[in-house]
Amino acid sequence: MAPADAEQDTGIRCRLDELLAARNMTLTRLSEEVGVSVVNLSILKNDRARAIRFSTLRAVCRALDCEVGDLLELVDRPAQSP
Repeated sequence: MAPADAEQDTGIRCRLDELLAARNMTLTRLSEEVGVSVVNLSILKNDRARAIRFSTLRAVCRALDCEVGDLLELVDRPAQSP
């Protein structure tokens, strides 16, 4: 079995960029508040993350005063051909 393609669509979209803009907060400031590197937050923001720890998710949501569903949304994926 081949490993999953790094660019494969997960069907989950991160709205971090929108939430930061709405709160007039920079990625650097969020990084300082939650203790996660700017690089890792950027990966999340650009929908390239393959996983996120619950502790990180909780810290980001607390810092942005939002719910998990405000940060992450399930998007429809096109059906795959056999």
